[in-house]
Amino acid sequence: MEETIKHLIGLQDYDIRIKEKLTQKEKGPAAVQKRKEDLETAQALLQEEIDKLDSHDNLRRETEREIQDLDERLKKAETKLSSIKSNKEYKAALKEIDNIKHEKETLELTVIELMEQKEELASVCDDNRKKADAMKQQFDQDRKQILRDMKILEKDLEKLEKDRKDCCKATDRSLLKQYDILRGHRDGIAITPVIEGVCQTCRMAIPPQKFNELIRGDKLMNCPNCARIMYWGEDERYQDNPDGQGES
Repeated sequence: MEETIKHLIGLQDYDIRIKEKLTQKEKGPAAVQKRKEDLETAQALLQEEIDKLDSHDNLRRETEREIQDLDERLKKAETKLSSIKSNKEYKAALKEIDNIKHEKETLELTVIELMEQKEELASVCDDNRKKADAMKQQFDQDRKQILRDMKILEKDLEKLEKDRKDCCKATDRSLLKQYDILRGHRDGIAITPVIEGVCQTCRMAIPPQKFNELIRGDKLMNCPNCARIMYWGEDERYQDNPDGQGES
């Protein structure tokens, strides 16, 4: 019975560690995806700032072209002024020149404001570019490390599954079937220690008579509450996985 219990303890230890490795393995792609999404968000924000800066530059260039057009109109209006003979036409020409000058001054102020705004926009764009570049570099490093970790996990899993198969070969088939059924219906835990008369998984007290039978250790017993296979956890033979199954 001692060897049987040891085999089951070892088998469960393999199953627990395999489950842990599989959980870690599932986290790898999720971690890469999360970092990728964060990077894409940063790059999208950078692109928005670049587009805003480009739009701003386009507006400034368009305003400067409008100023050039006003300069041409102003030259023509001033040239025309010298050939005007009628006082009424002369006043109208002066008014047109004033309007052109006023419009030009307004646009020139707009250009100055746009140039000042560009400094701020360019600074924000530069900061976001640096952040995006740093995130890209970190993403590449993290991705490589996660892939390396995944390869190590794969090797660990291969070894654990191989060792588990060897353990299964040394376990009675009917008992192995019972173990697998319990594991499937009891959250992956099929065998449990009983310490000071209490099942350490469901935390229910074992009736004294059954506990005494368990201590004798001459037969396989199930917890009357959770139905898991139980063993006396205070027995030195079963402590610290004496059969060496718990080492990674």
